[in-house]
Amino acid sequence: MSETQGILLTKDKFNPQEKEEKKHKEEPHTTDALDVACYFLYQVDREAGDTISPLKLQKLVYYAQAWSLALKDKPLFSEEIQAWVHGPVVYKIWDTYKEYKYSAIPLPSDPLPEFIDDQIEVLDEVWNAYGELSAKRLEQLTHSETPWIKARQGLDAGERSQNVISLDDMKSYYLSLVVEDGEEEQNP
Repeated sequence: MSETQGILLTKDKFNPQEKEEKKHKEEPHTTDALDVACYFLYQVDREAGDTISPLKLQKLVYYAQAWSLALKDKPLFSEEIQAWVHGPVVYKIWDTYKEYKYSAIPLPSDPLPEFIDDQIEVLDEVWNAYGELSAKRLEQLTHSETPWIKARQGLDAGERSQNVISLDDMKSYYLSLVVEDGEEEQNP
């Protein structure tokens, strides 16, 4: 597994033929970034003492967008992701949950939004791959990956930025990390 990524999703989980085999077909659509955030907030096992901070939530939403682009060839949501000092940020999510700072975000009072099967596949895989990681570890991962680095090119480490992380950069980078079912990962 590459040192910079640490986590890979396999292509076998996202077989395009499976979509045709499903009992019902669904029209592809994008959802709102806050809906994606809400999905992850509902995944937290609060009874077991698990929590999620705004920092961790932002990284999970970023990875959901990145892996959707790489594996499904479409974005989950239309909001831009900016390359902030502590990693990728969707401003709308930051604005909604900023009051929690580094504290745990409670379970939302709104019901869980509805998603199509393709979206649920990506969201579940991202949660399974990244959900157990700490906010700090997720920050470290995003800081070691090309899309965030490229968007912050020329900036000092602590310099504020609203530079947008390119969808094309996200797609090409994470697509390069996809391991086909049965293949071994190639070390650079």
